[in-house]
Amino acid sequence: MSDQSTHLPAPSRRRLLLILGVVLAILTAVNVADKFGPRHTGLVAGPLVALTLVLIARRAGLSWHDLGLSRRTLLPGLKYALGAVAIVAVVYTAGAAIPATRVAFHDVRYHLHPGAALLTAFVVVPLGTVLLEEVAFRGVLLGLVNRHRGATWASITSSVLFGLWHILPSLRLTQVNQAVGAALGVGLTGRILAILGAVAFTALAGLLLCELRRRSGSLLAAAALHWATNGLGLLIAAALATTSLT
Repeated sequence: MSDQSTHLPAPSRRRLLLILGVVLAILTAVNVADKFGPRHTGLVAGPLVALTLVLIARRAGLSWHDLGLSRRTLLPGLKYALGAVAIVAVVYTAGAAIPATRVAFHDVRYHLHPGAALLTAFVVVPLGTVLLEEVAFRGVLLGLVNRHRGATWASITSSVLFGLWHILPSLRLTQVNQAVGAALGVGLTGRILAILGAVAFTALAGLLLCELRRRSGSLLAAAALHWATNGLGLLIAAALATTSLT
């Protein structure tokens, strides 16, 4: 992706804002439906919305390379992907082995039986979370803004929106995560701080994912790191919960 920002004429600026508005409206609707709709709404909506966003981006003139979906970057993306998963696995294993950091994995959402944990990690997380978020934030939004405003603006815009995307999922964070609840408290102030922290943390994570996407040229690399962060964390949390109950 180019780092050069260009000045947009008024028609192009209006078109960009219109397309961005449509994409953000779709993502907002999905976010609300996933939070307040039937269980696993995202598992169905995620792939369908991801496909819709790709079609919108293609109609807007983005190439497969702009979206991180070019076959030419598949191999570099795979190399980065394997490295990212390996690094997360090592960090999480060390964190789970150290008593001081093990508490971070104590999350009631992941008190799952082994079969349910495997299904969630390898089906629900990649299809219901990673696919949509990577296509939306590191694919379509990053590609659109980069095409018109350059890589710096693209990474910042995508990452800020990615942070805001996590407001609804973090509403009960102090209640479901023992470490967060103990550190911030479970009252209103603690909940607000947890939400702000989640938004800031995921925005920073978004910058890292954007950089990984930029360096590899492929969504596969960012998707692998994203899955490893969520999926491996879930598996370790579920394993620790099962061990503590036996």
